[in-house]
Amino acid sequence: MKILRVDSSIKPEGSVSKQLSDEIITKLAPSEVVVRETNGIAPIDANWLGAVFTPEDQRNAQQIEIANASDQLIAEINEADVLVIGVPVYNFNIAAGLKNWIDQIARVGVTFRYSEAGPEGLIKGKKAILAFSSDGTAANSDIDFAHRYMLHILGFIGITDVKSVIAQQMAFDRDTALKAAQEQIASL
Repeated sequence: MKILRVDSSIKPEGSVSKQLSDEIITKLAPSEVVVRETNGIAPIDANWLGAVFTPEDQRNAQQIEIANASDQLIAEINEADVLVIGVPVYNFNIAAGLKNWIDQIARVGVTFRYSEAGPEGLIKGKKAILAFSSDGTAANSDIDFAHRYMLHILGFIGITDVKSVIAQQMAFDRDTALKAAQEQIASL
């Protein structure tokens, strides 16, 4: 089994989402782990749009470089069996780096397409495990714009077999939140 580990915590040390990802990967005992750190992934912009919407054989040098970066991120997903994605909550939402990763991989005609029946995800046969951590936000609550978004966007690109390991509202009872998450890992 090959795992793509996507880390998005901005904390250099003490990240709960990274801790949970470590524990998930230990539990799964994969043959290979590829680590993708989302901090530093470029946000999409007009140059990115120009690059990915220009036919490959017509791209200039800058467009080739921009499109290749996005293609590499997508290739990492396609080569993995399971994605383990760290989802720390910042201000009720995902980290900016994780959003940049999503924007780079959500590409019409590559990871999804539009049909008469609506959007269709093109990434098939993958599993994902979300390592969700929050200080105050309860997963799937009215103020959770992280967990629900990740479930939606993964489904949008075709990854519908998603499990979540949740350490939520740690500001109120860290030990109980971590114990609950570790029990979820044990049941994977």
